[in-house]
Amino acid sequence: MKKSIGAVLLFGVFLSGMLFGSDVKLIEPSEAIRLIGNKDVVFVSGDSADSYKNNHIVGSVEMYAHHLHHSDIMGSMLCAPLYRCPEEAQEYIRSKGIKNNQMIIAYDNFLGPNATGVYSFFESYGHKDIRVLNGGPDGIKALDPNQQVFDTLKAERKEITRQIKEAKKAERIDEEKRLSSEAEGIKAKMNMLEPKLLVQGGKEKEHEKSDYLLDKNSFNLDYVADKEEVKKAMDDILKNGKESKFAIIDTRSMEEIIGEKKIDNVARGGHIPGAKFIEWKNITDMKKKKSFRPLADMQKVFDKVGITKDQTIYAYSHFGAGGGSYIITALRLLGYEKVKVFTGSWDVWGNDMNLPIRR
Repeated sequence: MKKSIGAVLLFGVFLSGMLFGSDVKLIEPSEAIRLIGNKDVVFVSGDSADSYKNNHIVGSVEMYAHHLHHSDIMGSMLCAPLYRCPEEAQEYIRSKGIKNNQMIIAYDNFLGPNATGVYSFFESYGHKDIRVLNGGPDGIKALDPNQQVFDTLKAERKEITRQIKEAKKAERIDEEKRLSSEAEGIKAKMNMLEPKLLVQGGKEKEHEKSDYLLDKNSFNLDYVADKEEVKKAMDDILKNGKESKFAIIDTRSMEEIIGEKKIDNVARGGHIPGAKFIEWKNITDMKKKKSFRPLADMQKVFDKVGITKDQTIYAYSHFGAGGGSYIITALRLLGYEKVKVFTGSWDVWGNDMNLPIRR
């Protein structure tokens, strides 16, 4: 009976992901929370190790999106457009204990870029079952009854601590003792609840190495591109202007686009000639803490700069797995079909002195 219920839940999640009219599948916290602890599901955080240590979904693994892209000291990717060479990627996935038959739910702090970086990484290697959590750990927290009780106790303890300071300052010794006893009681209740919370702090646990196997015949390169492909698009844009059937989107901040700010280990700052500018932050629903704004709102962002569905579109950021993958994911949710992440992004372009740049 338990197996049949689990199957129904997973089937329901699949249908929900398909409702977006795209082959990119999202999952809402209300559905994801039911899959925490399911051995057939693995949650993967795309945020940094420090962010993971502060706040992560229990049982999840950490795969920082910016570290998924691997280039040599000169900024060259040996197996582009893949993020890493297959042997290296396979070993890395195995080290995280991830199995071929598991559903992967990629998440980040809700902003979206790092979760889509994980999604793009696994999709390019042909993993069959991937979701992006539309909203981060806070979405899970809001639905966790233990978390709600914990947060109430935490607020009460904070207030009592304030009262203790006042009593101590006024030398009201008996009141200070009574309040301290109350604070200790609340702390004890919090300590009992903490291990039950679905979102916790702490370092990533060691994983038993898996036997994950990459099948080169299943690799999906439809949504990733290397620098040669992007250069051809750039040449066409510079030659044909508005008549070009290509578009390149730079997803970084204006400081980075004009070259005032550049990342470590990259020789040059600036942007790809002919690129259009859409900073990734324009896609995140900051008010609702969702990874994606409503479809109509996102469409307006792309319409404003003339991104159309008949174009072949490339997006890049610092490392591809991040702002680049995020913009491409948003476009796919909107029904754009000819879209690709420039996996090497500025790390590769900025280090190749044979490639032109603009500031």
